[in-house]
Amino acid sequence: MASLNVGNLGEFLREQRRNAKLSLRQLADAAGVSNPYLSQIERGLRKPSAEILQQLAKALRISAETLYVQAGILDERDREDLLQVPAAIMADPSINDQQKQALLQIYESFRKENGTVAGDAGAAAEQSP
Repeated sequence: MASLNVGNLGEFLREQRRNAKLSLRQLADAAGVSNPYLSQIERGLRKPSAEILQQLAKALRISAETLYVQAGILDERDREDLLQVPAAIMADPSINDQQKQALLQIYESFRKENGTVAGDAGAAAEQSP
């Protein structure tokens, strides 16, 4: 199987997984994907959908937009715009981690409802929040 042109997504995912001290199997289970499929993504043999990237991001506790940029779904400028609200939420010392996660989930659900999430291959690149 030839390697697909998915940027450095596979290498980036492997690095994030190792930084999180997760085995391939642990990340696959946490993200709800099969172990072989995740292995193929990391080796650049498969190009995951935006939904799968979102599941992986959640399991790794990183922003989905970071993975979208790595996969070529978003460009860096779009990512910078999209990360302003989540960054502000994460930086707020007056709320705890559970509250931050709840706010981020609500924010993402509103963005999805309004069609501004990159889950449909570029909607976020076409619209600004």
